[in-house]
Amino acid sequence: MAMQARDIEDLIRETFPDAQITITDLAGDGNHYAAEIVDASFAGKSRVAQQRAVYAALKGKMDGAQGELHALALTTRAPT
Repeated sequence: MAMQARDIEDLIRETFPDAQITITDLAGDGNHYAAEIVDASFAGKSRVAQQRAVYAALKGKMDGAQGELHALALTTRAPT
């Protein structure tokens, strides 16, 4: 079952309550999304560490072939 953009945002917001989050359905199919997350907690962290934190916030929704979320292109950064 495909995830809705709002569901993805809600999961991310649980971990990053003050973040600026933009979710875009890239293909219109509910399976291929892009997410931009801007959060102060990313300051001083590598891009890999930032993205790992976001994937952890998704609580396994992208895990393996049975994951509800098929593809998520991430852009993460601290506010400027």
